[in-house]
Amino acid sequence: MSQLKLAIVPVTAFEQNCTLMWDESSGNGVVVDPGGDVDRIEDAIAQTGMTPTAIWLTHGHIDHAAGAMDLKDKRSIEIIGSHRDDEPLLQGLEKQAQMFGLGEGARNVTPDRWLEEGDTLSIEAHDFEVFHCPGHAPGHVVFYNRAMGFAHVGDVLFNGSIGRTDLPGGDHDTLISSITNKLMQWPDTVQFICGHGPGGTIGQERASNPFLK
Repeated sequence: MSQLKLAIVPVTAFEQNCTLMWDESSGNGVVVDPGGDVDRIEDAIAQTGMTPTAIWLTHGHIDHAAGAMDLKDKRSIEIIGSHRDDEPLLQGLEKQAQMFGLGEGARNVTPDRWLEEGDTLSIEAHDFEVFHCPGHAPGHVVFYNRAMGFAHVGDVLFNGSIGRTDLPGGDHDTLISSITNKLMQWPDTVQFICGHGPGGTIGQERASNPFLK
């Protein structure tokens, strides 16, 4: 099987990890969480030589989704995700921009397809299981490639931390339940990319993440 390639593009003042994932042989792939700075994302696309065929959203916060419509228009590709419970967030991105004092540029997002627990998304032969993991955002989803032992977990879990729950729709107990009952059921060897900062492994977080003790 051809390898899956990855590139992280930090975007916006929040230093959000917009992620390019693509199949090495075909070059086809996806853009995960284009939160803004679309020109920077386009530069990274050109540098890697990958061809985006879709946009995947983990959740509807501004730093993860605000550039999705601009990229969709530039590339004529679909926006997939997050879960429908994020619809109020995605339809309120322009208000989120005002709340954070970010001015103009953010656009409300209407996905072409909502995701559900148990769905499967693919990049060529690379299959990702979809897990609905609310708590940070009501409709947050994560993408898990079981064959590779790799996941993109957005803002659910971080290296040594967890997603914040003080934003609209957040709930600490729900987030801990999502992590414990879903992510922590994966093998220790699973590596993950998260929405901000460095990634890690499930085993490392199981052993040392202070929020999971």
